[in-house]
Amino acid sequence: MYRLNWVPILGTAVWLGLALGSSAANADAAPTPAHEEAADPRTPAVVPFGVGERATYQVRLGRLGSVGEGTMHISGIEIVDSRPTYRTQLQIRGGIPLARVDDTFESWIDVHGLFSRRYHQDQKEVRFERQRKFDFFPERRTFRRTDTGETGTLPTDRPLDEVSFLYYARTLPLRVGETYTLNQYFRDDGNPVVLRVLRRETVRVPAGTFNTIVVQPVIRTRGLFGEGGQAEVFFSDDERRILVQMRSRVRLVGSLSLHLQEYQAGRPYVATPSQPVRTSGE
Repeated sequence: MYRLNWVPILGTAVWLGLALGSSAANADAAPTPAHEEAADPRTPAVVPFGVGERATYQVRLGRLGSVGEGTMHISGIEIVDSRPTYRTQLQIRGGIPLARVDDTFESWIDVHGLFSRRYHQDQKEVRFERQRKFDFFPERRTFRRTDTGETGTLPTDRPLDEVSFLYYARTLPLRVGETYTLNQYFRDDGNPVVLRVLRRETVRVPAGTFNTIVVQPVIRTRGLFGEGGQAEVFFSDDERRILVQMRSRVRLVGSLSLHLQEYQAGRPYVATPSQPVRTSGE
């Protein structure tokens, strides 16, 4: 049976966890984040998202129409390895009779450097199940799987996982005609991720009408975001850079699209001595 990997349906509009294969095209420009780099490393990066942000999506699959719902949420600030992080969550639920999906992906993103310090996967897809828990130690360029004890080396001191890649992409300038190369995926064989900024376009989704910037992700894969899939991701053309829509073609199942249904803005993170912070694991 062909098993659709639901990670890229929502959380990895700039990266996905399908089987890696073909090489991505060479990129022209190095990425320059649009967030403000603080002179004081203790100052949080200025970003287009914040605590409490929530986006809900309708997932449509060819002639089957709506087959599920996805949610992206920043639930709070948590301390990981003595550093404050955004706790972000991606959930995908739905499917068709006898082929149900219930996936949860969580990433703890450093509020200063915008890289991942922890990543959890909990996938239940038809008869397939997978749980993985990673702790990242960027300063030492190492990682540890807390569920198995496996350890390894990171290819970068600013690692990104599938979920944190999407938030990081929202901080890029995304100027039409430019191409960005990202070499920050925590598994070296997944690099590079290439983003081509194609055009501006106005689109209508259940949440309303949006002016968008259309980005084509080109990934080292034969799957959803490989060059053959001709995937396009639509970010709002404003300071929020909301993921508004995504569409692609998937082998055997035809067209795949994702549409924003509801959006709730978050509030900026401001570090204060009196601010209550949950520690991870509570």
